[in-house]
Amino acid sequence: MERDKTEKLIFRARNGDADAFVELMEGYKQSMYKTAKAWLMREEDVADAISETILDCFEHLDALKEPRYFGTWLVRILLNNCSNIRKQNQKYGPAAGPEMLERNADLRGSSEEEDNRAFLEYLEPLNEEDRRLMILFYVWGFRTREIGELLHWKEATVKARLQRGREKIKKSFFPLVV
Repeated sequence: MERDKTEKLIFRARNGDADAFVELMEGYKQSMYKTAKAWLMREEDVADAISETILDCFEHLDALKEPRYFGTWLVRILLNNCSNIRKQNQKYGPAAGPEMLERNADLRGSSEEEDNRAFLEYLEPLNEEDRRLMILFYVWGFRTREIGELLHWKEATVKARLQRGREKIKKSFFPLVV
């Protein structure tokens, strides 16, 4: 979403315009889904993480100091919610299985869902951390320095893991090209 549009929507939402808040969240829903899906395998957990994130954003929008950093603020909230759900799942029940692509019969006709499925399929050969890294880089558009800050890694580590992840995807899906 464009920075100017985001800032205007935040301003309107802070002033009580519920439609502006909904429009703001709609602009990020695809990225939130892909990010949560990389962290959490079960659709129920993904939906919970996104719902919690939207609620947290709504309740704490006034705490956002710089509207231009809304995307970073949103992804931090989402990652925290995903971590909390994972911890809860580990504590109270078995962790989600390794299945990356859960088929949902209600959504099969949706081209948006097909795009999500195709994107997640490309990430399937990667380990969990590398999937997260790819999503932060390619979906959210964070720079390597920003990803390092989010994940508490050195920037050189981020760059190296991105490169290794790309190579692994190439080998898995395009074996004759590599």
